[in-house]
Amino acid sequence: MIQTLPKTIGFKTVLSLVIGSVIGAGIFMRPAEMAALLGSPALIMLAWLIAGLFTMLSVMILAEMAAMMPEDGGQYALMRNIYGDFWGYLFGWASFAVINCAATASLAFIFSQYLEYFIPLPSFSPTVERSFFIHIPLLGTVYPLEKFGVKCCSIFLLCLFTLISYRSTKSSGRLQDVFAVAKLCAIFILIAGFVSGQSGSIHQMTTPSLSIHPEGLALVLAMAAAVNGALAAYDGCSNMLNVTGEIRDPGRNIPKGLFWGMLISIAVYITITLGIMYVLTIDEMAASQLVAKDAALRSFGPVGAGLVAFFICLSVIGTVNACILTPPRITFAMARDNKFFKVAGVIHPKFKTPGNAMLLHLVWTVLLTLSGSFFMLADMSIFIVWLFNLFFVAGLFILRRRMPDVERPYKMWGYPWIPVLVFIGSLIFLALIVTKDIRNYTSGQSAVVNSVAAMALTAMGIPLYYFFKWTNKGKDHAGISNTAGTPERTDQRD
Repeated sequence: MIQTLPKTIGFKTVLSLVIGSVIGAGIFMRPAEMAALLGSPALIMLAWLIAGLFTMLSVMILAEMAAMMPEDGGQYALMRNIYGDFWGYLFGWASFAVINCAATASLAFIFSQYLEYFIPLPSFSPTVERSFFIHIPLLGTVYPLEKFGVKCCSIFLLCLFTLISYRSTKSSGRLQDVFAVAKLCAIFILIAGFVSGQSGSIHQMTTPSLSIHPEGLALVLAMAAAVNGALAAYDGCSNMLNVTGEIRDPGRNIPKGLFWGMLISIAVYITITLGIMYVLTIDEMAASQLVAKDAALRSFGPVGAGLVAFFICLSVIGTVNACILTPPRITFAMARDNKFFKVAGVIHPKFKTPGNAMLLHLVWTVLLTLSGSFFMLADMSIFIVWLFNLFFVAGLFILRRRMPDVERPYKMWGYPWIPVLVFIGSLIFLALIVTKDIRNYTSGQSAVVNSVAAMALTAMGIPLYYFFKWTNKGKDHAGISNTAGTPERTDQRD
């Protein structure tokens, strides 16, 4: 009998996973970039709205398919069921090697960097840091001893949250609930501080820049770039889908959690941007390196920088926990389907968690943390995420045609026109990413064309696919879709 993960996740945890995965450090920095591009408060708000609504529509397309087929592995299982084993594997491999572990490492690193504001972390001299290096094809040269104290703190954080998730999915979910509430409270305290200060004005929130006023084609390109940055800030909301097989009443909780989670995230991003614009002029925002810090300094004085550092740490730590809890489910499902190392597909006999998959993710994430290459990999991952998003949007049309009579607890509104618009928007977003990558490469800002390198790293997993296919020849994968006789899982209350 095939073991499956118990259903221990309710609506509150689904909602907190969406909020926790979306709201990270981006909101504390993106408004400055958008101000420099657009120079107008109204256009900045419009960019947040366009990106937020587009992201919401994208994940609601996924919600229909995930609610219809709530399997362990989430998006990996969807890819496998729609396009077959090869494409399912390729998505799972990219999620492990390029997307999730790099993002988790970079978030843990950001937390440790801001923690240094309160606790000085040890480091080697520049000479010692550069004394040991490793050259990695496509990524350049990395220095494992660089910022060693920050890296050690990051590794400790990764190990701590992995231990919690390893021992109990329910405990990790409850911790995520706490982080989500604390994060929202902290952000609204910050916003209240901005608005209650004596240094801002409502008039300032509607006053455009004195020097930044793009027009015509330049305005279109600036808006496209601003929306591009906002889309990156909203990225991560689909992480919750990795635990679809463990969600109680998935037909209700998946779409409901995604909708409300994204709606709250959009509201938070717009509100905190309005708070910053209340304190700083658009030109001051455009010139800022850390716009939330500058706004807090003006509102709170010298303690403002410490407040922002604390809020960033609090915001990021919840995202780290979400990224440690959910992605190993993909690796677990791949291994159970004989498409990855078998040891990763074992459920812990006592804790009923995909413990081995979590440990595998921990090892790779720690290696990325020591290498320092995770930021480049995280940049590469955006292209891969949206490339596969095209497959998922197209998958909705395929499933509607292939399985018209299957019960759908939730159906995407505006079909087929809204999904068509999302598909076109995803193509445009991908084109913008490639254009930016080429420009950064030709100008010397990047050692590689990130989108091309991301596809190369993804393709490196193809030989492994054929290795697993050869070693498991004649064995059916153990996915739920092929095991109609699998007993029902035992429901467990939060």
